[in-house]
Amino acid sequence: MRQPIAHIQLNVSSNDALRFYKELLTYLDFTTLDEWETGFGMGKDGFGLWVFVADEKYAKVGFHRKNIGINHLALMVESKDAVDKFYEDFLKPRDIKPLYESPKTFPEYTPDYYSVYFEDLDRIKLEVVFHS
Repeated sequence: MRQPIAHIQLNVSSNDALRFYKELLTYLDFTTLDEWETGFGMGKDGFGLWVFVADEKYAKVGFHRKNIGINHLALMVESKDAVDKFYEDFLKPRDIKPLYESPKTFPEYTPDYYSVYFEDLDRIKLEVVFHS
């Protein structure tokens, strides 16, 4: 079966946010598909994430995950240990605080659902997750 979602585009508020996503996706073994001064596309396993700095007039509005639109983006890793390693190697050195006292198991989703939730620089909620 082909990947059910081909790609997603996120618009961010700044070059700092753009760099954050480049570092995040590189850490998660995405490869660069294309890159411009104001954005890039990276892919893994048939899925692409395209990230661009929003035009200033749109960036002023800001983001809130309770509004219409995306609530959060979950990125799958291969194991519970990979979630913990991501927390230790990526979030902690950047002083990014996890949400919901994660990483932890969320059995209300599936018995082995294990993830860490956090926010990007624009407060878009992200999740690195493993489940079978």
